[in-house]
Amino acid sequence: MAGNMIDLREVTAGYVPEVDILNGCDLTVAEGEFVGIIGPNGAGKSTLLKAVLGLVNIRSGRVHLKGEEITGMKPYELVARGVAFVPQTRNVFPSLTVRENLEMGCFLRPDLLDERLDYSVTMFPRLGERLDQRAGSLSGGERQMVAMGRALMLEPTVLLLDEPSAGLAPALQDQVFIQCKQINESGVAILMVEQNASRCLQVVDRGYVLDQGRNAYTGAGRDLLKDPKVIELYLGTLAKSTRR
Repeated sequence: MAGNMIDLREVTAGYVPEVDILNGCDLTVAEGEFVGIIGPNGAGKSTLLKAVLGLVNIRSGRVHLKGEEITGMKPYELVARGVAFVPQTRNVFPSLTVRENLEMGCFLRPDLLDERLDYSVTMFPRLGERLDQRAGSLSGGERQMVAMGRALMLEPTVLLLDEPSAGLAPALQDQVFIQCKQINESGVAILMVEQNASRCLQVVDRGYVLDQGRNAYTGAGRDLLKDPKVIELYLGTLAKSTRR
């Protein structure tokens, strides 16, 4: 567990009594590592993120952050410990401007506002051109930038992303993945759930394949991308044309 940013051990969890979505999952994210979670619909990918965040009932197993047990901790407690989360939907305040959305991300540390605003605008230059525009009027790709920029405002050490490319055109999906890689290269560990499995495995350091709430495969992203069993069961013909 030493040296791991996130460590899940044998986590069983679900939303309603006696119905488990996760069935004994294990997962680790080391400091500065970029880890992706893929798998079929209903496999428990987003539930795994919510287990880290304390948004789902963990019936057994443990979650640790930097060696400290956080099982069942509230999201606001985790934010104060350096965890940031970008949900798949409803991830901006549409009636607020881009600047106001970013400022909301710094509510716990207003002293960091100017410094972190500069960082977010540097990471996402488009936001610098849209600071006074209402977030609800932005394109889908721009709203995703706002959500990610706001998550970075508190200088997190780990970023949890729930399907950041969902609903975006292919060119914008590529842009999101490039930006995720840049954020990771700046020192932020990332745990990402992603529906674009092939592209995900191309950019992450390691990947986990979930199936029916269990770990099916794990390994280096590029290795999973070339694994015949993973291709046949989870990636399909798309992976065969995108392998490198």
